[in-house]
Amino acid sequence: MKEEPILLTIVVLGGTGKEGKGLAYRWAKAGYHVLIGSRTEEKAVAAAKEVSEMLGDGASVSGMNNPQAAKEANIIVLTVPYAAHRDTLESVKGDLQGKILVDVTVPLVPPKVATVQMPTAGSAAQEAKEILGDGVEVCAAFQNISHEHLLGEEGVECDVLVTGTSKDARANVIKLVEAAGLRGWDAGPIENSVVVEGLTSVLIGINKKYGSTHAGIKITGISN
Repeated sequence: MKEEPILLTIVVLGGTGKEGKGLAYRWAKAGYHVLIGSRTEEKAVAAAKEVSEMLGDGASVSGMNNPQAAKEANIIVLTVPYAAHRDTLESVKGDLQGKILVDVTVPLVPPKVATVQMPTAGSAAQEAKEILGDGVEVCAAFQNISHEHLLGEEGVECDVLVTGTSKDARANVIKLVEAAGLRGWDAGPIENSVVVEGLTSVLIGINKKYGSTHAGIKITGISN
């Protein structure tokens, strides 16, 4: 018997960008209802239409503004640029209480995006936890996988490291990773997100040096 998804609805805040649309595409393809959020409803609706057209009939993707979208599910995925990180979180703080936030944000600071530059809190995920308070479980995931992989049809040779504030939250997020057709690993507490987020700058530098666009990471030496 096919296992049912752990959620009927997944919300992707900031889902109008490439990474957000890539994740929305993967989850909608897996049979979830996906809500794409944006600061403006028009942009969210346009992104939802784009993803729906990629998938064809049967896809369930809708768009709305961020606060409306944040009310609609128990796991919220945040895919905004770091410059919009704090403002977006503060705009939905009340709607996230009692829920799980999956923070995909990487604290890239242009123009030196290939140099690791972490915030005072330690990482974007830890910063999110400070902003949202103890009422929200915060996990970090998907920082090291490119949108080219997410929007492709071939198998993805890249793993996803999941850190977070509790084992249960990380287990739920790993199920979402698997629903997206990827392999997820429990990478420990949220403090470890500093390493996961920092790897993105390393991968950007590798892409630039070796002429690629989608370098990733893979965990080896474990039978699972």
